[in-house]
Amino acid sequence: MVIKSIAVQVVRQCAAYIKSERFIMSKALEGKVALVTGGSRGLGAAIAAALAAQGAAVAITYVASADKAQAVVERLEEQGARAIAIRSDQADMAAARPLVEQVVARFGQLDILVNNAAIAVQGRTVDDPALDTVNLGRQWQVNVMGPVALTRAAAPALSEGGRIIFIGSLLGSVVPFAGAADYAGTKAAIAGYARGVARDLGGRNITVNVVQPGVMPTDMSSEVLGDGVPAALLDLHPIRRIATLEEVAATVAFLAGPHGGYITGGAIDVSGGLGT
Repeated sequence: MVIKSIAVQVVRQCAAYIKSERFIMSKALEGKVALVTGGSRGLGAAIAAALAAQGAAVAITYVASADKAQAVVERLEEQGARAIAIRSDQADMAAARPLVEQVVARFGQLDILVNNAAIAVQGRTVDDPALDTVNLGRQWQVNVMGPVALTRAAAPALSEGGRIIFIGSLLGSVVPFAGAADYAGTKAAIAGYARGVARDLGGRNITVNVVQPGVMPTDMSSEVLGDGVPAALLDLHPIRRIATLEEVAATVAFLAGPHGGYITGGAIDVSGGLGT
């Protein structure tokens, strides 16, 4: 009876702790500093919120949406997080080092880099006479060379045990429709680059991974798909819906946290089984 009574008390104490503010407010990323590119809207804003909710100070970048970026910063500060927005064009490789320097100057360190910013130029096949080669070239610059430059600049500044997370795409592994060759190519290139960086930085216990979403409710998806997701595309998903931004952001937050310390060189699909 005594043992049973003690067990009941332990269960009750655990239940009370789980409901307590201390448990709810436990922050796995307390004291960490994250840089999220393209954080003024969409997935980038969701990732910034997820990292801030776990206690990280967050710097986000933007190119043209200063008002939106400031609104994100204000929301993060309302959560009790330290946050800043920095204008930085990922297409400009020379901007990478000053960006890292600004983050370190403001927060004193850099622990987590999320290479999220990207553009999508899709819809025409490579034999189309109207193919927009100028914007396709910019897509390679923004989606590949920009993250490469920022990773090179950030690597020496990252703390021991830091994290680099690239936002790729399921299209980097499988292309279920026509008109996405160049976009798919940029994301495949990032996946290969990330594997190499994981090797380079493993000795410092820095993990490097790619999160590969499928279809999400973002401005980028709307530009490609228009209003709504075609039923034919949903039919390709074993889980017949698109991802939420929060689901993808939660995967990033997990990789950024202490439980992600032994996952590196990986490409993690958050795609509802699309491509299986």
